[in-house]
Amino acid sequence: MAFHITHIHGASESDPLLESLDTLYDELKESDNEHTDVSVTHESGWCLAAFKSGLLNWENVEDGEPQHMRGVDREQTLRLWRQLASGNIDEIDQENWQDGYG
Repeated sequence: MAFHITHIHGASESDPLLESLDTLYDELKESDNEHTDVSVTHESGWCLAAFKSGLLNWENVEDGEPQHMRGVDREQTLRLWRQLASGNIDEIDQENWQDGYG
């Protein structure tokens, strides 16, 4: 696997254990006006950022158009992050995304 996570205060970590995604999600409790999201980014450039409000932004940071979903709970976020960490991009694309950033 080749992916990295970005913590709430901006630090990145490459190829962490999948179990650390639970802790990453918990960091959203610390979000404020400056530090709003945490994310998982696959080596292909696909990134899934989560916000405290339940918003998820999905995009290829290299060349993709952003998409989003609202009202996403912890379990669904963790499931999607695990899929992304494993490189299951097509499965994530099948979700009910809306155009643009939420």
